[in-house]
Formats: sequence, C-alpha cells, structure tokens
Amino acid sequence: MPDSPDTLPGTQQAQLDWDAKGQPLSRQYGDVYFSQDNGLEETRYVFLANNQLAERFAALGDGEHLVIGETGFGTGLNFLCAWQLFAQRAPAGARLHFVSVEKYPLSRADLQRALALWPELAPFAEPLLAQYLALHPGFQRLLFDGGRVVLTLLIGDALELLPQLDARVDAWFLDGFAPAKNPELWTAELFAELARLSAPAASFGTFTSAGVVRRGLKAVGFEVKRMPGQGKKWEVLKGRFTGAPAPASKPWFARPPRHTGERHALVIGAGLAGCATAASLAARGWRVSLLERHAEIAQEASGNPQGVLYLKLSAHHTALSRLIVSGFGHSRRLLEQLPRGQDWDDCGVLQLAFDAKEAQRQARLAAAFPTELLHSLERAAAERRAGVTLPAGGLFYPQAGWVHPPALCRLLGQHSNIRLLTHNEALELRRDAGQWQAWNGDRLLAAAPLVVLAGAAEIKRFPCSAALPLKRIRGQISSLPQTQDSRALSTVVCAEGYVAPARLGEHTLGASFDFHSNDLTPNSAEHAGNLRLLEEISRDLSQRLHATELDPARLQGRAAFRCTSPDYLPIVGPLAERDAFAAAYAVLGKDARQVPDTPCPWLAGLYVNSGHGSRGLITAPLSGELLAAWLNDEPLPLPREVAEACHPNRFALRQLIRNAKA
Repeated sequence: MPDSPDTLPGTQQAQLDWDAKGQPLSRQYGDVYFSQDNGLEETRYVFLANNQLAERFAALGDGEHLVIGETGFGTGLNFLCAWQLFAQRAPAGARLHFVSVEKYPLSRADLQRALALWPELAPFAEPLLAQYLALHPGFQRLLFDGGRVVLTLLIGDALELLPQLDARVDAWFLDGFAPAKNPELWTAELFAELARLSAPAASFGTFTSAGVVRRGLKAVGFEVKRMPGQGKKWEVLKGRFTGAPAPASKPWFARPPRHTGERHALVIGAGLAGCATAASLAARGWRVSLLERHAEIAQEASGNPQGVLYLKLSAHHTALSRLIVSGFGHSRRLLEQLPRGQDWDDCGVLQLAFDAKEAQRQARLAAAFPTELLHSLERAAAERRAGVTLPAGGLFYPQAGWVHPPALCRLLGQHSNIRLLTHNEALELRRDAGQWQAWNGDRLLAAAPLVVLAGAAEIKRFPCSAALPLKRIRGQISSLPQTQDSRALSTVVCAEGYVAPARLGEHTLGASFDFHSNDLTPNSAEHAGNLRLLEEISRDLSQRLHATELDPARLQGRAAFRCTSPDYLPIVGPLAERDAFAAAYAVLGKDARQVPDTPCPWLAGLYVNSGHGSRGLITAPLSGELLAAWLNDEPLPLPREVAEACHPNRFALRQLIRNAKA
C-alpha cells in the first residue's frame, strides 16, 4: 500500500474539481470552497470584520488568548487570514487558538494548489503545509510561531467530534457548505453544540442567511443580525451569544480556578514528560524552572539511544487508542524540526504476526484504522520492506520509525523561558505563602506558585502524590555494532522485542521487562535475553549481526525504569488532596450515580505529568499541551473523555465507586 505524503489518512479525503480560474470545487457537495469573485475579501468581511477580530486581537493582554471555532476547515483560508490579522494586530504576549472541524480534509497536494491562489498568504501557508502531515481521525494539534498560534483540527464528522470538545469559543466562523448542499451539518444538534461551547457574548459570522440557520441560532440563544453581502451574495449573518452558559458537570474533573498570579512554574524531572511540560508552558509565556537531579536532561528512561514510535492500538477505539493516534501525529510533526537520520527516521515500524492470536489482533486493527496509518503485509511484502528474511508478515505503520529521545528532549527544553537546574534532586515539597518549594535536606532548590511533578515514579516520594498507583518496570536495551550485512535492515521490526536500523553505527535491541529488580546496572543475562528476542524477530538479521559470536558480558547497553499506571494511561492534570476528596464526595461511596456539586478540593497549583510507560515518545509531548490547557483554561487538545481518562483524580474516584459496589 503506498504511503505517499500527498495522501491524507484518517477519513474520506476531499474530492475536488478545479474550475477555469483554478479554484477548487467540492465534488462531494457540488459547492465552492470560497467566493469565486474574491474569496479573500469574503473571508475578511464575513468572518474577520463581522467578529470584530482586529479590535479584539489588539485588546488582548499579555498571557491572554482568543479562541476561534470553525465548522469546515476546507482549504484553511479562514485560518490563514485570521492568523495574518492576529500577527498584525495582537501584542507579542497574546495567543490565538483556532479549533476547526473537517469531515473531508484536502490532500496536501490539493491544499498547496488551492493556497497558491493567495500569494500574500504564503508566509502563513508555508508553515501550514509543512505541518500538514500525520493527520488521522480525531483531534490533531498543530503549533505555529513557536506555539503562539495553535490549530486544533478535528478530523471527522462535526456532529460526532464537537460533542467531544472541551473549549470556550470566543468567535465562530460558521463556514460549512451551504445548507441546501449540506443539510446534514446545519441541524439542531449542531446549534446546540455551538451554544454549549460558546463563551459569554461569543460572536459569530456566517456567509449563509438561510432561514434554517437563523432560526437554529436564535433557538439556542444567539442574537442574529442580517448584514449586506458581497458580490452575488445579498446578505450574510452575524451576531452574538446571549444564552445561559452550559452547566458544569463532574466537579472532580472540572478545571481548577485559573492561575492569575506570577507566571512561574517549577517542573520536577527533565525527561520527556518534564521537557514537554516546560515547552508547553514556556510557549505560553511562563517562566519555567526545570529541576533535574542528574548532570543533563534525559538521563533516565528518556536517555536510550533509540526509542520506537510504536502505536499499540485497540480496534475498539479506547481512550488509550485515541490518545495514541492524536499523540502520534503531534510527535511526528515535532520531529520534523530534527535532523532526519541522526535524531529520528520515519523508516516505518513492522509488528510481526508472530502467532495466531497476534495475527487475529492485527486483522481487527487493519479493519478498524485507515490504511495510511497501518496496514497488513504478507510475509514476502514484509521482507521487502524490512530488507531481511522474517518468520511472518505483520502490521506495518508507514509513518512511524525510531527517535533519539535525548534529541527530542533538548528540542523541547531549548526555549529561552526555561531555566534548567541540573544536580538538583527534590526530596521534599513544601507549600508556603502561596509558593511550592523544592527542598533537598536544608537546601532550598527553587520555589514557584505552580509545580508540575514529572519525575516518573519518583513523584511517589512526595506525600501529596504518594497514593498515585505508579509502578516501575526495569528495562534493558542492548547496543549491537552495525555490520556490512546488517545495513540491509530498513525498518524497525517488533515481535516480543524490537530491533531498529542502525543509528551512528549501532543497532538498538530490546527491551527486557523486569518487575522486581531495582538495580540499573546492565547485566549479561538480560543482554542474552535480548539476543534471543533478536533470533525470534529474524534469524537472518541475527546472522548478519553475528549475534551468536557476541559475548553478552561484553555487550554495551543501558537499563532504566519505565513508569506505568494500572490502566496504562498516563497521569496528566491537576491533583486534589486525597482525604478532602474522599470527604467531599463520600456520597459516591453509597451511590455512584450521584453528581454532587461540591467544588473539588484541589491542591492549589499542583499538577502531574507521569505514567507514560514505554509510550512516552507518543504520549508525553501531547500531554504537555494537555496539562498547559488545563492550567491556562484553553481548548483541550484531546476529547474530554480521553482527558478525563488521564486525569489524576480518576484513581480516588474509582476507589469511592468500588466502595459503593462492595
């Protein structure tokens, strides 16, 4: 199956025709994407002017943001025009969030052709085209201008995805195809979602003045005003939301009060989770003190020479699967900033169907996901992909590959707002006068009003987070010298273990699992076990590497602890005080169906980003964005259900519910 970069995965791709002026027409809807007279001026009038965005951008304060919601990303013209205006009018410390849903995304080639119609937008179109990759079903986050401009693309049906969105939208671009052409969109369900997601006095602009739109918006609390149109369009609509705000639910997952004081955060742990957290906060203007107990970043589980972008998915589209699909796309776009071949390589990942049970699992996955994300390969095709003889075919992930995790950590940690404090091991946390203080004995390491615990299982040393059910699993990798014959390996191959194409003359082989050992000294027994894993993956490759001639006692490698949770989801977000939580929601111990309105007893200014297991390359960077969204009251980069599934309070909640069932 081809993996062309011009083929957009994830949902049915837009089918276009092109008119005599070179403008795109939707074959699915038989409608234009923008005015054939002057699409640029239409966007600026209908969406930018009617939402008064020039004035609103200029009025933003330092650290403030404005959220635009859009129904129909199309060619991205509206997004680019809004970004251009934001760049012209907004102060340097302000941020723009643009959330758009698209059922039929354009291919990259079609997007490039369409945007070439507007040369003045090239400074904005080029970064969009560069990031327009690995876009799969669901929520996809794209970052521009150092994270100052955020695009959250919802790939799929608006009526399925908008109910999953957690956001407060300040201005709406209602730009789906015309109601006569696309009646499935303009429904009572859509208008109800617009109302639910609207901030107080949220504005809207739309090109259509159809009665179904006017009546639908008024019915859910929007004031609607007719405005003169442009060109052949007689009139358009604008207005604002005057309805009641959507009621809050599940207070244990609600957003804590927004931080309003000094924008300084203390992040403990400079592995992937800590560096990702620091990067997301720094991009929002926060000053970050990043504490690391070692001499450099990425010295523990994030320090392996090669890690695999491995998507372990479920055909049932669980919360973990949706997190992995979104996180994979986000990480892949970040990696484009690193040197390919040295710090990462999208060589693909092949998961062998090593037994009948695995083959059945893979068949279900192949039926549940788009072929551009994963597809089955028979043995002969798998061998051609891998470049070596294999015992079976398997599932191939063409956009995946290997990463040098320290390079990704360095990329994330290089922001000028981040101050790295090495040789600083936080052994104690204290809260004093609105500040979280990190102490080592009688030495104060750093203090800030906000702290993020990102030190894997080490966060259990602090009483506030000691009850989180994190566990450590020792893993050891082996480094095998490349040979002339092993150069043939052209993709990562996984079975019970994995082996990657060589980086800087060495293949990474691993990784062992040891649930009991606390000794991180590499040992020959686990090197020998890794060599057996290699034999199972490919006897041919084992021979090419002369593995039977290697002395396990002389092999190079490293061991580290993975940190995982019982449900294999990371732990990301604000944390409540456990005893106060149990007291506040004690009623759940009698009836789990109750939803008391008692505010959650948050540990003010304390957040967690941990428990990424062996998936940190995929889940940690996006989790940094999720944590920053919780903290800054921004649109979440994941479905609300997935964010709740990752929430630190889930374990205390489950304990209460288990008591109710006992």
